[in-house]
Amino acid sequence: MKILHAASELYPLIKTGGLADVLGALPFAQAEQGDDVRVVLPYYRAVREKLPFTAEVARRDTFGGYVVIRYAQYQNIGLYLIDAPHLYDRYGNPYHNEFYQDYHDNVIRFGILGWAAAAIATGIDPLWGKADVLHAHDWQAGLAPAYLTAWHRRDVKSVFTIHNIAYQGCFYPHHLHDLWLPDWILHTEGAEFHGQISFLKAGLYFADHITTVSPTYAKEITGELGSYGMNGLLQTRLAQGRLSGILNGVDESIWHPATDPELFQQYDLKNINQKVANKTALQERFGLRRQPESLLTVMVSRLTAQKGADFLASSLHEQLAQHADLQFILLGSGAPELENAFRELAATYPQQVGVVIGYDEALAHQLIGGGDVILIPSRFEPCGLTQLYGLKYGTLPLVRKTGGLADTVVNGETGFVFDDANVASLNGAFQAAFATWQQPKQWAALRENAMKQDFSWHKAAQTYQTCYAKL
Repeated sequence: MKILHAASELYPLIKTGGLADVLGALPFAQAEQGDDVRVVLPYYRAVREKLPFTAEVARRDTFGGYVVIRYAQYQNIGLYLIDAPHLYDRYGNPYHNEFYQDYHDNVIRFGILGWAAAAIATGIDPLWGKADVLHAHDWQAGLAPAYLTAWHRRDVKSVFTIHNIAYQGCFYPHHLHDLWLPDWILHTEGAEFHGQISFLKAGLYFADHITTVSPTYAKEITGELGSYGMNGLLQTRLAQGRLSGILNGVDESIWHPATDPELFQQYDLKNINQKVANKTALQERFGLRRQPESLLTVMVSRLTAQKGADFLASSLHEQLAQHADLQFILLGSGAPELENAFRELAATYPQQVGVVIGYDEALAHQLIGGGDVILIPSRFEPCGLTQLYGLKYGTLPLVRKTGGLADTVVNGETGFVFDDANVASLNGAFQAAFATWQQPKQWAALRENAMKQDFSWHKAAQTYQTCYAKL
C-alpha cells in the first residue's frame, strides 16, 4: 500500500512535542511491514541543515508563492520537503517567534502543507504516482482532506489523526480565497467554526476516517467537555463508524533502557539493580541527598494547566514538607507563573528538588531512566508518551485517569492512578506510591509488570493497516 503522511514535525529532524515522536516512528514501522511510505514536511531551516542534499520533484506557483517540492530518501522512507524559504526558513520554533507569538502568516504556511500533501497524494511526483491513503496529522495538515474533496479526488482515501483537539488552527474567513478553496468549503457542513475557518474541523469533516491517539480519548472528545466544540460532528462520525482510537507506541530504537546511550548505566529486567546508578547520578547532578531509599519522582513536561502543573506544585509543597525522603526533579517550560512556582519549590527544598527550565533530550532520557516515579497529572491527555517511556524503563507512572493515561496504566499493577484534577486526589496517589515504596517486594513486582508491557509501534502500525484496508 502507498501511504503518504502529512505533518508539521518529525523527530529527530524537527520537534516541539509528541507529534514529532509519532511521525518519527509510525511511518518507519509501516515501512518495515512492507508498505511504500512517504512523509511530506515543511523544509524548515533546522531540517535544511540536517538534510541539505535533495532532488527536485516539482515547481509550482501557488497561493503561498513559489514552491519547490523536493525529495530525500530518509532511512527506509521517502521524505517530501516543501521548499519555500519565505515561509519556512526561520529561526527556532515552527509555529511562533521568540516571543511566543504565532507567525502572522501561519494560515498560508500550513495551508501550503495541506495543499502540497494533496498534490503529492494525487500524483505531482510522476515517479511515485498516486497514493492509496493520505494520512494527515493535527490541524497543521487539516486542509489536506479538504483539497482532495475540492479537487474531486475520491480515488485517494484520507485519514485525519487528532493528536490534541485543543489546538484547532482557526483563521479569519476571508483567507478561504487566499487558500484557493471554493466558497462551499466554508460552511457549517465543512470547515466553518464560529465564523472562522478551522483547519482542524476541515480535517474532521472531509477525511474519510478520523483517528485519535488512544481509545479513551476517542470517547472523551465526543462529550461536550472534552471536544472543544466539536462534539456534534464527532458524535456523528462515531455513529457512522468513522472515528476510532489507536494507541500510540514506543520507538524502542530510541527508548529502551538496555540500549539507551544517554543513560549513565544501561539496564534491563535481568540486571535491574543497575538502574540505581542512574538515580545516584541524578542526585549528584542536582545536589540532592544521595540516598537510595529516597523516592525520586521526575516530570518531563510542558508547564501548562492541561498538564496539571498548577495543582502538582501545590501538592508537592505539602508532600515535600511531610516526607524528607521524597525527591523531585523537573525538566520543562511553559507558563511563566508555573515556571516560577517550580523555581520557588527548588529554592524552598534545595536538597529535595531540582529544576531545569527548558528542554534537553539527553536529560529527558536520564530522568526517565533514573527516576522511581514519573509524574503525569494531566487534566486531559490524548495519549501521552512519557508514561509509556516510564513503563519501559521501570519508572512507575503516577497519572490522572484520563485519555491514553487511563488506557495504559493500571492502578496498583503497573503504576498509580488518581481520579480528580485536584490536590487532594493527587495527594492520595502520592500516599499510595509511598506505601508501596516501603514494601520492596511489592515495588519490584509492579516494576516488573510495567517493564513487560508491550506498546510497540508495530502493533499500532498493524491497526492502522486494518483501518486503511477498510477504506
